[in-house]
Formats: sequence, C-alpha cells, structure tokens
Amino acid sequence: MATVGQWISGARLRTLPMAVAPVIIGTAAAFDMGALHWGRAVLAAVVALLLQIGVNYANDYSDGIRGTDEVRVGPLRLVGSGVVKPSHVKMAAFAALGLAMVAGLALVIVSQAWWLLLVGAGAVLAAWGYTGGKNPYGYMGLGDVFVFFFFGPVATLGTTFTQAGSVNAAAVLGSISTGLIAVALLMANNVRDIPTDTEVGKRTLAVRLGDRNARLSYVVMLALSLALMLFIAPGKPWILLVLLLIPFMLMPSWIMLTGKKAKNLIPVLQQTGLLNLGFSVLFAVAMVLTAL
Repeated sequence: MATVGQWISGARLRTLPMAVAPVIIGTAAAFDMGALHWGRAVLAAVVALLLQIGVNYANDYSDGIRGTDEVRVGPLRLVGSGVVKPSHVKMAAFAALGLAMVAGLALVIVSQAWWLLLVGAGAVLAAWGYTGGKNPYGYMGLGDVFVFFFFGPVATLGTTFTQAGSVNAAAVLGSISTGLIAVALLMANNVRDIPTDTEVGKRTLAVRLGDRNARLSYVVMLALSLALMLFIAPGKPWILLVLLLIPFMLMPSWIMLTGKKAKNLIPVLQQTGLLNLGFSVLFAVAMVLTAL
C-alpha cells in the first residue's frame, strides 16, 4: 500500500503553481477593472488546483499502463513504479476531476456565466485526453498547444470574466505570458524525457523539435513572457516590476542551454513553476500599485 507521502508525490505538487498563476493574474485584471470578487477567485483557484491534480493522476495512470514510465528519470510515478494499483490511481484522477466539476459549477452559478459550462467540460476532457484514451494528443505533440490554451487564456480570462463580466488588454496579455511559462515548464519536462519518450513512440513537441531546438524554445518562451508586458507598460508602468524575474530566469535557462543530462533538468521544473508564480504575483502587485 502506498504511503501518504507517495500519493502526495504522485500529485506532483511542483506543478501546482502553474494552476494558481493564471487565477492570480485573472483576479488582478478584474481588480484593475474595479470588479474584484474574492469568493469567485477562491472558487476559480479550487477548480484550477483540482484540475491540475486530476490531470497529474490521469497522466500517471495512462502512462503507467502503457509502459511509458517503466524507465523514468524524475519524481515517483505511482503506476509505473508499481506501488499503487492502476485502478486506484484512475479513481483518484476521477475524484479530483469530479470535485473540480462541482467547484466549477458553483462558480458558474454565482457568476451566471453559463457558457463557461462548455469550457469546463472541455477542460475536463482535455485533462483526460492528454495521455488517456486510444489517441492521446500528448503523444502526438499537441500537449504544448493544449497546455498553453487551458493554462493561459482559458484559466486567466475565465477567472477575469467570472468576476468582471468582461476582459481587458492586461488580462489578455497576462494570459498569454503565463501560458508561455506553463509551456516552458512542460518543454523542460519533455526534454528530460526525450530518450524514453522516443523509445515508446511518444512524439511530444520536444521529440519532434529535437533536443537542441527544444531547449532553445524554453528560453525563447520565457523571454517572450516578459517582453509582452512592454505593451502594457505605457499605461501601467508598474508592470515593469516583472523584469525583476530576469535574474531568476538565468539559471534554468543556462541549465537548458548547456545540455545538462536528464537528472540535472529536474530542478528546472520547480524553478519554472516558481517563475510562473512570481510572474503572477508581480503582475498583481503592479495592478494594485497602478490603482493607488
């Protein structure tokens, strides 16, 4: 029987900043529009966190039964390591996704944004379809597209809309930036797994680009996430606070560009997640200072 610590490890907590960051940005944009609703912000955060945990368990289950994780460098995989029965991990994934749906329904009811039910259903299907089903899109190199879409514009603009009833330029550009950082995290993860993914036929975007180009794309995405904020700066100069992240982007970028081995890329995942969280916090601070 797996320990509580192993279940927590399987939930991959280091990926959770990727879920929280768009909610912080979306809420900050709503505040900038004079429409902050803390209750709805909390509900959006609960939905995002449960979806992320659900997709992590779903990936653990699907990759595990396919044998993708039999030889793996990185955090513990519950099914691949054999410490938990596949059916139990599958149930954990369904439980998290089910709770996310309940929280999402509550958010839709209080915001009266009924069309978001379709978006929520799409998010749940995307969470399962990443590595699950007969033709998982994550195995075809489309995972990066879906991660950008759902952890960028969908999560950020959905959060803003449920509070303000509309979105603004800051929300849109912020959503693109956080989406790029989320994809950068996924790219770092997939660069680490290029050898094993290639062997099992998992054609991620990193595999398709090749090791060198995939590593370079990581740096480009981080740079673009900050560069986009320059378009907001003329009206909101405090947004330039995000440039404080540049020194913290240098180390993970250096590790990626210098071609470190798979095990050396593991810290990059946590560093990138924290960069996304830092970006969202500085974005929020900028919105608050602009309003003063």
